[in-house]
Amino acid sequence: MQVKIVGAAAFAGALMLAGCSGGEKEPSAEQQAALTNYVPPFVMSRLDFGGVVERRFRRLDVNNDDRLSRNEVTKRLAARFDEIDRNKDGAISNEEGSTWMMARFDAQDINHDGIVTSDERERARELKDADLPTPAEEPAKASGTPK
Repeated sequence: MQVKIVGAAAFAGALMLAGCSGGEKEPSAEQQAALTNYVPPFVMSRLDFGGVVERRFRRLDVNNDDRLSRNEVTKRLAARFDEIDRNKDGAISNEEGSTWMMARFDAQDINHDGIVTSDERERARELKDADLPTPAEEPAKASGTPK
């Protein structure tokens, strides 16, 4: 008997949900295309970005010597290698890399709230500031190297 009551309650709930749908139409092809191409807003906190920077450094440091040589950096960083290598020892330490990247983050954080949004990134682009890397742009793990 209890099973029937639970089943009846579930059936009634399903009917109520169906009734609430309001018979809405499927989105048009244009609406579906717009939804498919939807790019969610970018929001990254300073703390999260610091984690991205740390993971990126560890992945780029293929020989695990806690320094990035010229052959370990991305093309994007290679152009700025000398700027990032503040002590001019021919390598980028984690501290040098982090300091440089966090300064770039802070420059894009227009309202200084510790969060960079899509609007702030766009404004930085307008001011000719290079984009901050996102987690999706992190380099892939080197094969066979656990990090």
